[in-house]
Amino acid sequence: MGLMETAKGKAKEAAGAVTDNDALRTEGQAQADKGREELKETEARAKAKAHEEKAAMHEKKQELAEDSK
Repeated sequence: MGLMETAKGKAKEAAGAVTDNDALRTEGQAQADKGREELKETEARAKAKAHEEKAAMHEKKQELAEDSK
């Protein structure tokens, strides 16, 4: 989602620059910025998921150690 949004925004930004349309250029910049933020969000979610899985693995390891007492 973020990558396409960024690409569409950059295209609008370029079209605005070529046609000397400040509104289209500004819209494109905003859309590209939105896309970059969406990419950051996706990356942050992926990192959080990895941390959750790692914590679950450690919890399971702890439970196995407790059961072997």
